Amino acid sequence: MPGIAGTEQTTTVIIGTGLSGLAVAAELRRRGIDSIVVDGLDTFGATPPAVTTSLQRIDTADSATLQERNEILRHLRNYAASHDVDIRSTRAVQLTQVDGRPESTASPQWEVHTPTGVLLADHIVLTRCAQSQLRRMINDFGIAVGRNLAAAMRAIGIYLVGVGELITPSPKEVLRQAKTVGQAISAKVKPDSPAFPATGSLAVLPC
Repeated sequence: MPGIAGTEQTTTVIIGTGLSGLAVAAELRRRGIDSIVVDGLDTFGATPPAVTTSLQRIDTADSATLQERNEILRHLRNYAASHDVDIRSTRAVQLTQVDGRPESTASPQWEVHTPTGVLLADHIVLTRCAQSQLRRMINDFGIAVGRNLAAAMRAIGIYLVGVGELITPSPKEVLRQAKTVGQAISAKVKPDSPAFPATGSLAVLPC
């Protein structure tokens, strides 16, 4: 939905155009939830943004796992192309929380800044981030983090898919996480809908 110049509003912004990001976008599309997919995230934080350096993770995938990942990616890209999944050729460079958002309003709570404008959303999905990075980010927002980082982030509308400290999750685990996040966002956006609302099929993908 276009807003003011250079600003768009959507239900969910997915940051990462790899396997994790496409898996979530496809799951949300099946459930009738709009989303915009952008690449990367160079800068975390509120104001001023906290600049962080991407941490390298160890990818121990063998040839069979890489082949499986590539096959799933091929299916996801075909699904995205045939179902008008909104994938942008731009990067997220900053994530900020909207200030002064009353609890009773339905206004978006996140701004995703890109080189071409600002995307407003209630839900953010992050991929390819180390947990230590995420802890620093959530601390920058002034939110106390307990032992359960994922739960703390979900409480403010941020979801994690394909995120690990050192080891990259397997393709099947990424798909499982994407399905779980899709269900969680769908339950918030459409609380009166059946537990598993979905249109179309991704039966070619293992779940």
